[in-house]
Amino acid sequence: MLMVSELFDVRYGHSLELNRLTQTSPDEGIAFVSRKMGDNGISAYVEPVAGVEPSPAGILTSALGGNGVLSTFLQETPFYSGRDVAHLTPLKELSKQQILYYCVCIKSNRFRYSYGRQANRTLKELLIPELHEIPEWVSKVNPAMYAGTDRPATNSGPCGCCCSA
Repeated sequence: MLMVSELFDVRYGHSLELNRLTQTSPDEGIAFVSRKMGDNGISAYVEPVAGVEPSPAGILTSALGGNGVLSTFLQETPFYSGRDVAHLTPLKELSKQQILYYCVCIKSNRFRYSYGRQANRTLKELLIPELHEIPEWVSKVNPAMYAGTDRPATNSGPCGCCCSA
């Protein structure tokens, strides 16, 4: 086992406030990552912020507090982040499968942070498996096979939903 900080550079994110930004569509905006538990942590898309460079794709984000503490996601597009969101940049070359495995490993420690306790001081010290300890099946998983699974099963109805009327 090794500490998170031995495999990732852990830093605070942008600490922007969504209510001070201009929201826009996903096609036109930049992802805004918050402490949200679902949707890859993306709570909105916003217009570019003058003087603030978005973080690059390939970084993990981890919620340091709130209901979704330690919700950890791989960000595949450039993004901004809100308050109490850590950015974890791999210090070594990792495959997408390995990165997603580490997202699960970090999130599995969330039980330590109940009753309002935050991970801002201790995220770097959490223990995760070393690269040689990753199970063999992880490298055999094809993440692309899950593409589109968040869409409805059918689009047969006139309104685009599942009804057939």
